[in-house]
Amino acid sequence: MRRELAERELTSEGPRRSGGPSARRRSVTVNLAESPLTWLHARGHLSDRLFDAGERLRADYEKAQLSPSVTMRWDPVRIKGGPDAGLSPTERQMAAKERFDGALAAAGSGLSDVLWRVVCACENLPDAERALHWPARSGKLVLRLALERVADFYRIG
Repeated sequence: MRRELAERELTSEGPRRSGGPSARRRSVTVNLAESPLTWLHARGHLSDRLFDAGERLRADYEKAQLSPSVTMRWDPVRIKGGPDAGLSPTERQMAAKERFDGALAAAGSGLSDVLWRVVCACENLPDAERALHWPARSGKLVLRLALERVADFYRIG
């Protein structure tokens, strides 16, 4: 995993993102490159099975090139081995899109929103809860349920 460490002032709400004058300063080192899924797994909130399911979903999202781009993308997706061996780049992209759509369908309409926000868009849970108008601290449970269904879809044991 790539590490991009930064020093942030620690407040009662958590690390402050922008600098500002403070009488009593405490700081913490944060990894800006860490995904919300990795953060939850590293702190024991997600099992290895659920983490692997989330990473597999994100890999299919990236292979299918579903993330928004500003201009036309000229870079090919190069993947060695795996379930798509022997396919052309276009066929690999289409297979990844089918797997991604199938995983979201397996999660269900109410759970796919939090999956996309946290796993694919890398929103942290409090931001996803606010955007979905959910009560605080409910996102972790719903995300676990969604990842269980995705793990079943990908047959992760």
